[in-house]
Amino acid sequence: MKNLIKENECLIIGNVWDSLSAIIHEQAGFKALGTTSWGISNTLGYKDGQNISFDDLKNVVSQILKVINIPLSVDIEAGYSEDNKEIVENILTLAKMGCSGVNLEDSIPNNGLKGKDKFAILVREIKDALISNGFDNFYLNIRTDTYLNLENPLEETKDRALLYQNSGADGIFIPCISTEEDIKEVLSVIDIPLNIMSIPNVTDIEKFKNIGVKRFSYGNAMSDCIISEIEKLTKAIISNNNTSCLYEHANLTTKFK
Repeated sequence: MKNLIKENECLIIGNVWDSLSAIIHEQAGFKALGTTSWGISNTLGYKDGQNISFDDLKNVVSQILKVINIPLSVDIEAGYSEDNKEIVENILTLAKMGCSGVNLEDSIPNNGLKGKDKFAILVREIKDALISNGFDNFYLNIRTDTYLNLENPLEETKDRALLYQNSGADGIFIPCISTEEDIKEVLSVIDIPLNIMSIPNVTDIEKFKNIGVKRFSYGNAMSDCIISEIEKLTKAIISNNNTSCLYEHANLTTKFK
């Protein structure tokens, strides 16, 4: 993952939620994948926000790793624990499984931002553990949820981004940051890659690459599209008492083992 980001002006991360979506993304030409916690949770029948267990997540990740040949980063949300030692162990477990990195966020589901100083200590503990276990190339993408929690997030975002960088983060991920001005402000204080996420007014990857964004992902956007399509088709069958809508698609091109 680290090498891919160095080699690409802006690495597009294909966000996947199961083996099928991972296979399709890889065959489409994506160079790296990342799980979407939202999409995985929905696929298992739950809302996002650590409502599944870490074992559930591991099972999905294990199946994806079996069918792809490109790097996979895992959205581990807040680490599936409130205990630093357990969070470190969870991330080491994913590294040992063959994952290339994680996204770890500095907020607790439904409970707002964590204290940045304590969270920075966790980032350092994770980085030290990864290095001491031989996972120097494991990509630690630290997500700050300031734009999801604060009314005026820019200054706090800059503080957190720099602090996390200095604590061992390999990249900074800021969901819902959207303006060129704010992105440039963040880039002015860090010298590690910035990851932003697609939202309705943040879709032009080329534009943000030219600003200096090094990694671009789209979270649950595609899994939501798929769910929407299934909803449309199932409602059409019930409404029309007819299954003709299931054959109104192009021929499938995905190859399976």
